[in-house]
Amino acid sequence: MQHKNLLDHKIGILGGGQLGKMLAIEAANWHLPIYILDQDQQFPAVPYAPFFQAGDFKNFDDVVHFGKKVDILTIEIEQINVDALFYLENEGVKVYPKPSTVKVIQDKGLQKMFYQERDIPTAGFQLFNDGKEIKEALKSKQITFPFVQKSRKDGYDGKGVVVVSNDNDVINLLDCPSIIEERINIKTEISILVARSASGELIHYEPVEQHFNQEANLVSFLICPAELDKGILSKMNEIASLIAIDLDLVGLLAIEFFLDENDDIFVNEVAPRPHNSGHHTQNSCETSQFEQHLRAILDLPLGSTRQHSIGAMVNIVGEPGYAGKTKYVGIEECMKIEGAHLHLYGKSETRPFRKMGHINIADKDRKKVLENIEKIKSTLRVIS
Repeated sequence: MQHKNLLDHKIGILGGGQLGKMLAIEAANWHLPIYILDQDQQFPAVPYAPFFQAGDFKNFDDVVHFGKKVDILTIEIEQINVDALFYLENEGVKVYPKPSTVKVIQDKGLQKMFYQERDIPTAGFQLFNDGKEIKEALKSKQITFPFVQKSRKDGYDGKGVVVVSNDNDVINLLDCPSIIEERINIKTEISILVARSASGELIHYEPVEQHFNQEANLVSFLICPAELDKGILSKMNEIASLIAIDLDLVGLLAIEFFLDENDDIFVNEVAPRPHNSGHHTQNSCETSQFEQHLRAILDLPLGSTRQHSIGAMVNIVGEPGYAGKTKYVGIEECMKIEGAHLHLYGKSETRPFRKMGHINIADKDRKKVLENIEKIKSTLRVIS
C-alpha cells in the first residue's frame, strides 16, 4: 500500500447531523480537514468541521459544487442525490460508499431485489406504486393481513413504515411507491456492523441485540455482544460479508436481521454509513465505528473490533407531548452511573421521539449493564 499523508485528504460529508458530528470529532484526532454540506449552520456537525457549505444534499448542483472541493466524499444519510455522486465519481472524486452502492440501498425495492437475486433470506415482498394499488391488492386477496408497508425511498428513524394488521389500519397506508412485506414473527432483532476498505479488507464487529420502542419504531436500547447460538452468528456474518462484497462497499455497513421464533434468519435492511446500532463502539471497543469508517474510506488498515467491555446504548429521544426548546431532566443522576458515557447532539429544539443524544454503558458485568439501562430509561427525559 502506498504511503498516504493524511493531511493531503480533504474529506467531505453530505449531511450535518449527529453522525456527521461524531465523524468530524474522530477526524479531529488526526487533524483531518472536514467539509460539511447541509442547509443550516445550526446542525450538530457544523461547529466541529472547519469548512461548511450551505446547500441541499438532494440537489444535483449543490452536491457537485461541494464535491469538487474535496478528495473523498462520504455520507451520513442515504437520502441524497445519487446522480451527482455518479458525476463526481466520473470526474475523479473518490466517493465512498460508491454511488452504485447508494443507488441500491436508498431504494428499498432495489434492496429487496438485490437480496432475492442472491438467495439472501428476507421477508417475502411485493412492489406497489401507490396506496390505491395496495387497496386493490387487498380486495383481490393478492395480499392479506398482517403485513408491513415500507416506502421505497426517504424512510428513516421509523418514518415511512406502517404495520397493517386489519381493516382498521388500512386508513394509515402511505400513498407512495412502496414494498409490502410479509410480517415476520420476530423473536430478536440483531444488527451486525461490517467495515470494508477500498483495498477490500473486511472486518466484523460483534452482533448487537436491539430493543425497540414499538410506538415510534425506534431503537430504545441495545446491548452487545448479543447472546446468539454460534451457528446463527456464523450464518449472519457470512450473509453480512456477502452483502458487503456484492455491494462493493467501501466504509461501514450496518446489516439489520430479524430472528424469528424458529431461529430462521431474515435480512431486514442495511445502511452504508455509521449507524445508531454502532454507537456503543465509542466506549466499549478498541476502534469506534466512526474511526473505522474514516480508516476504510482513507484505505488505511482497519482497526481492531475487539470489545474490552460489555457495551450498551440507550437512545435519548424527545418525550411524547413536548415540542420546543430542549430541556434535559435527569442527566446528573445518569452521569453518576459508573461506566455511563453521555453523548448529546446539540439540538436546540425537541419534539416527540426526535433523537437528541445517547448514553453508552461499558462494564464487564452484563447484569449490571442491564440494570443501568433500566435506570437510565426511567430517569432521563427530554422535555420543553
